[in-house]
Amino acid sequence: MKQLLKRQCQPCTACCDGWVQMNIKGADVYPGCPCPHSTGKGCNDYANRPIDPCDNFNCGWIIPNSPLPDWMKPNEAKVMVLFNKFQWRGVPVDVAIPVGKRIPPRALNWLKQFAEQHGRPLVYLEQEVVDGKFQKDQQAIAYGPPDFQREVMAQIAQGKRLWV
Repeated sequence: MKQLLKRQCQPCTACCDGWVQMNIKGADVYPGCPCPHSTGKGCNDYANRPIDPCDNFNCGWIIPNSPLPDWMKPNEAKVMVLFNKFQWRGVPVDVAIPVGKRIPPRALNWLKQFAEQHGRPLVYLEQEVVDGKFQKDQQAIAYGPPDFQREVMAQIAQGKRLWV
């Protein structure tokens, strides 16, 4: 899919709203705890945003020549995709993070089909909710060859987060 125009983030602020775990100038950002600079429509300190993670963040929807269809904008499809987040046996692995508790079926089905068609394993997350509150911990599901699933789940069981 070739993009003729560069896609724009706004009004999406999913990365700033805590769905992606990160630290911004000493403030932990995670589900239920957005960046203190997020207005819900943008950043109130955009000119001073840190290079890492803000400027270096590569949302799969806005990267040049993104394979994601227009309807997969994170605030609309309720999923953020991070392409080539890590490697498994020399193969790029993509990570999908829900904007909300779970990735909606339409988007998850598209991602699984993309993974199969392109031979790219996928790790997708689900948010943990306790007493109606999002938790910092997320459940990871590995999608791809059985060896990939076993190896990723074994590393997660050891407390490793491969997609950080």
